[in-house]
Amino acid sequence: MKFPISDHIRKVHFPPISEVKGWLAGAAHDYPLIDLCQAVPDYPPAQGLTEHLAEMLMDPLTSKYSPDEGLQEVREAVCARYERKYGAIMNPRQLCLTIGASQAFWLAMVTLCREGDEVIVQLPAYFDHPMALEILGIRPVYAPFDEASGGLPSVPAIEALITPRTRAILLVTPSNPTGVVTPPATIHELSRLAARHGIALVLDETYCEFIAGGARPHDLFAVPRWGDHFVHIASFGKTYALTGYRAGMLAASEEFIHHALKAQDTMAVCQPRITQQAVCYGVDNLDDWVTENRIMMERRHDRFCAEFNRPGNPFRLVASGTFFGWIRHPFPERTGREVARMLVEDVGLLTLPGEVFGPGLTDYLRLAFGNIREEVIPEAVERFRGFSP
Repeated sequence: MKFPISDHIRKVHFPPISEVKGWLAGAAHDYPLIDLCQAVPDYPPAQGLTEHLAEMLMDPLTSKYSPDEGLQEVREAVCARYERKYGAIMNPRQLCLTIGASQAFWLAMVTLCREGDEVIVQLPAYFDHPMALEILGIRPVYAPFDEASGGLPSVPAIEALITPRTRAILLVTPSNPTGVVTPPATIHELSRLAARHGIALVLDETYCEFIAGGARPHDLFAVPRWGDHFVHIASFGKTYALTGYRAGMLAASEEFIHHALKAQDTMAVCQPRITQQAVCYGVDNLDDWVTENRIMMERRHDRFCAEFNRPGNPFRLVASGTFFGWIRHPFPERTGREVARMLVEDVGLLTLPGEVFGPGLTDYLRLAFGNIREEVIPEAVERFRGFSP
């Protein structure tokens, strides 16, 4: 290549999951692979949904553009689902359907920030968020990870990081990578903090349908004028097992969405109609199906934790939630990347190193439970217990 590329993107690390899966070629063992790496449901979409989409493929309109923000009837159905789940005061003009939650995040950041602005990011951070911020020339300012609390955000610690350049507080709840759910009281306190400082609280709630017991994440949507200081990012891909359909959403004030659509038009135009039809079917018909899968994921999580926490495991479970476990490895002289690579090459366990989730996290690994069935859990844990570099 004989021309320069952006210094911003040059400094960003390579996609972690692609890097880790590249290590598979160096595996020199006879263990069948156990994938604790990528956070995707291993079960298929509901049969009724796929049958519905098969019918939609015969409609010529399915191949056409929709409005940038998405079809009116789909956004109305989503609003009805949010009223059931959150008690939301929401109208379709406050929604933009996106190419996954990742694109919703980009829309939110380019609408909020200019190059040189700052976003407070709670550690450990979902790795795509700092990557995107750095590519855009936006400075991530990290709120420290507190192992004792499992990584829950500290409102005083976050407030101490606010400067005149701060545009938003960014929080993923339930957390990716720890699985920890930020309590509603803390979310409301962060919302008041954002209001006092005239900034946005951005919540990425990709895994909100997997909160143990089906608890409501918060009541921000029930507050009149919730969009004054709140921006919400969602993924229907995880909820309805549609990750390949890239089904996400941005929710904010009508004014915010109006400006975000300028970026939407230049970035993606619209979420594909077939994806919108999948979302619409899901929010109208699959509440019980979603609940059944949450309960199944809770069983996986609970069994894994029970097996992992039995005496004699050199690895230690620091925090967890329905979809994730955050563990400390027992090799302080080695980085998380070194340990993760040895785990896959020596014993066939695919995990993610802690350092891809932010600075100062080399002692940790992330485990995702989406790909591990209950009957495989004892074998996975035994590989951790018997591992030595």
